[in-house]
Amino acid sequence: METNSVRETSFIGSTSKEMAQPVLTATQKSVATGSKPVVVAKSKGGSRRSKKVFNAGVLLPVLAGVLFLALWEFQFFHKIFDLKKYQLPLPTAIAETMRDNFSLLLAYTGYTLAEAVLGMLVGSAIGFLIALAATAWPRWGSGSLTLVAALNAVPIVALAPIMNLWFGDGIGSRIAIVTATTMAAMAINAYKGMAAIDPLALDLMHSYAAGKPAVFRYLRIQSSLPYVFTALKINATASMIGAIVGEFFFSSKGLGYLLSNSIKVAKMPLGWSCIVLAAIAGVIFYLVVERLEKVFIKWHPSQRT
Repeated sequence: METNSVRETSFIGSTSKEMAQPVLTATQKSVATGSKPVVVAKSKGGSRRSKKVFNAGVLLPVLAGVLFLALWEFQFFHKIFDLKKYQLPLPTAIAETMRDNFSLLLAYTGYTLAEAVLGMLVGSAIGFLIALAATAWPRWGSGSLTLVAALNAVPIVALAPIMNLWFGDGIGSRIAIVTATTMAAMAINAYKGMAAIDPLALDLMHSYAAGKPAVFRYLRIQSSLPYVFTALKINATASMIGAIVGEFFFSSKGLGYLLSNSIKVAKMPLGWSCIVLAAIAGVIFYLVVERLEKVFIKWHPSQRT
């Protein structure tokens, strides 16, 4: 009994010591001692953002671009290729021209971008339908892929007069040029996506007695989406090229029209301004398509990294 009482006393004593020294938080300690609380910043999110900003994938292209512009501004390329300033304007002269003609350049960029977007949507839709037909009826539909590839091999300079003859000198002729330019990439990529499906998944669909429409709806079209977005990203830049080249021949608006006239009257800074804005619009168009890809096919393994 004595042993048990001693044990109980020692246990109660140790517990009372622990209770007498509770673990205090930093704020409670500061209140107890009367000192200012030590604020510990949650730097986890900030460090992630700083890592993203100083990521080598972002930092190196920016540094390369700055170095390229610096060499251009200090006429390094003029000396190498024996060029004059009127042949290759300096970046500061191009920036000054863009500032002086900002409203005109912005309006013409919007006009060219509208041609590119509308033409790409029409061309991609037609190309996707061709891929559907080629997959559903391989005997008759596969030949359409060859025709689309042959159409894509025709130069834009040859298509422009024909489209102008068919659709007039309005925006319709440039949309038709872009449509013909972007049709093949979508048709070929979408067809490959619909054909490259898992045989086990196809057998499973057949075991459930799924018909051809169900196989297309639940398997083939879903399998083709990564290829479809690859084609859209290709067409995002190709459509800008088609629209600008089409404006070279028959147009009264757009970056291609302004670029052509600027070269004719030797206003090279204005011409280079058109080139810079066309490149920026093409990059923005590409990034929009890439963002849509991340939203619509986030289930695909390529979007999980």
